Amino acid sequence: MASKDPQRLSYLSSLVVSKKPTNVPIASGQQLFNIGNYVVRVKMGTPGQQMYMVLDTSNDAAFVPCSGCVGCSSNTLFAPSTSTTFGSVDCSVPECTQVRGSLSCPTTGSVVGSSTACFFNQSYGGDSSFYATLSHDTLGLANDVVPNYAFGCISSVSGTSIPPQGLLGLGRGSMSLMSQSGSLYSGVFSYCLPSFKSYYFSGSLKLGLVGQPKNIKTTPLLRNPRRPSLYYVNLTSVSVGRVPVPIAPEHLAFDPNTGAGTVIDSGTVITRFVQPAYEVIRDEFRKQVNGTFSSLGAFDTCFVSQNEAVIPTITLHFEGMDLKLPMENTLIHSSATPLACLAIASAPNNVNSVLNVIANLQQQNLRIMFDTANSRVGIAREVCN
Repeated sequence: MASKDPQRLSYLSSLVVSKKPTNVPIASGQQLFNIGNYVVRVKMGTPGQQMYMVLDTSNDAAFVPCSGCVGCSSNTLFAPSTSTTFGSVDCSVPECTQVRGSLSCPTTGSVVGSSTACFFNQSYGGDSSFYATLSHDTLGLANDVVPNYAFGCISSVSGTSIPPQGLLGLGRGSMSLMSQSGSLYSGVFSYCLPSFKSYYFSGSLKLGLVGQPKNIKTTPLLRNPRRPSLYYVNLTSVSVGRVPVPIAPEHLAFDPNTGAGTVIDSGTVITRFVQPAYEVIRDEFRKQVNGTFSSLGAFDTCFVSQNEAVIPTITLHFEGMDLKLPMENTLIHSSATPLACLAIASAPNNVNSVLNVIANLQQQNLRIMFDTANSRVGIAREVCN
């Protein structure tokens, strides 16, 4: 009776499908759209319509430009009428109240066939805004399919900062990819951003536990209830070369009441520190480089670089983890002059300037892993050019 068991067990084992890594291609938006963000290649709807959506870790909701959009900059628009799984979200659905921005729930005249469609107006980038209908459809990520994904179907745009083919929010809120995908990815994702000069989709967004780095140092994620979407971390100090920079603790300290602290953000281009912190970092860097400096655009520490081997390494010290910035993440080179510039700047000097931002230029060719379930973020070197 038992002699058939080994064969039976082999059969049962063959029924277990091993989960393959979900790798969504990432490319520099600089080369595709002349923007400083990075884009992921996704498909919306059924059958899938390919879109290049900006990857944004500080936004929750997704949005795409839809057919008939007024003011949209891209010729590639999502066509809801050709998707068999598209639908609008009703004003009575809780998701409608979770969208950031001003809501409008008309009783008549809905353009998508429902008298209670959830319309909303949202600002973006400081100088732009869009008007959209909250909708849901299938979201395709590599070989994965996330059904009934809620997103904004944009009908009009004001300003020039709206991503041409939309945005995929990877923040920590209820409308983000990690929240809407439920248990599919266990609250874990990571990305590797190639150089902003790269022409290829050589970067990757890895979703779920499978395929993530095994040996990676991590630092705790901090949560700010006033800014719940942001990935706050505890940056304790900064070194230039072997010299610890004397930054006053209050310029790095996490304070949920004021929003102060340090965040990791894929949408900001240049790492920025509050002005007092930036100035001591910059001054120590200048001291060690010992050259003649000038300004160029957003950068105030530009110089003729003849030997980058003598340029000091900048190290960001987090709780439990150090990040030594590679030289390509420390300097940016002018395409029109022989100048190289320190690729870090001061945050705007205004009353709300309390936030330090680790931006995408400093994240190039690193694997940045976010484990939202265990409230931690890890960083490891990975060349993905």
